[in-house]
Amino acid sequence: MKEKKKYKKLTKKGKQRVSAASKDMKKREQNKKTKKKKKKRTNSKKYSLKNSKKKMISKEKYKELIKKRQHNKKLTLGQRKQLDHALFTNYCSCIKSLKYDPKVKDYLEYPVCMSSIYKKRGFTPPKGVTARCGTYKQ
Repeated sequence: MKEKKKYKKLTKKGKQRVSAASKDMKKREQNKKTKKKKKKRTNSKKYSLKNSKKKMISKEKYKELIKKRQHNKKLTLGQRKQLDHALFTNYCSCIKSLKYDPKVKDYLEYPVCMSSIYKKRGFTPPKGVTARCGTYKQ
């Protein structure tokens, strides 16, 4: 004849664990059904170019740092940041000035400013510079 398997009885702690696990499973299923997609926040705040020009370094220091970078001399972290910020603000102001100039054709301001500020000096332009300029108002 067939023998029946004997199962052990659950203890109190075992029953509590099973009930807690089943409640947890029910909560997870409910969360899957009611989860909504979160919208990404876009930074629509526009910054002023005038304020960023106030933080600019002097023309003499600007030229000095450019010469140092062109001749591969060491720049400190602070000097590199100052130079990058100065180049960026000059690039953005160049774009803004050419964008609203009726003599310049549409979308020609980007390569003109890129070459005059970064390329002719032998610098590689940072990624997404033109996109970051969009956050600055004129």
